[in-house]
Amino acid sequence: MAIIISNMEENVDLASIENDIQKSKLIYFSGYAMFGGGLTVGMTNLFCGIAVGIVGSGAALADAANPNLFVKILIVEIFGSAIGLFGLIVAIIQTSKVKMSVAN
Repeated sequence: MAIIISNMEENVDLASIENDIQKSKLIYFSGYAMFGGGLTVGMTNLFCGIAVGIVGSGAALADAANPNLFVKILIVEIFGSAIGLFGLIVAIIQTSKVKMSVAN
């Protein structure tokens, strides 16, 4: 996500947008959308890591008790790790309307 956001980043001349409310709103929207996208990716990957840790612990215990359950538990762990990918997709959608440059 940082690579995507860094490609959208541009310098903004604050003197040119000082009196124009529409341009100011666009710049503020872009900043908050980028912040929200980063927060979305960070939080979903945090919870994804927690889910994978819990399921991985359960998978180790279940595999030790019954080796036939390994593939079934592995599928559940893959679903837990997919949460992070969904968070990335949502963040890309959130930042798709970001426009940092202001054309005069």
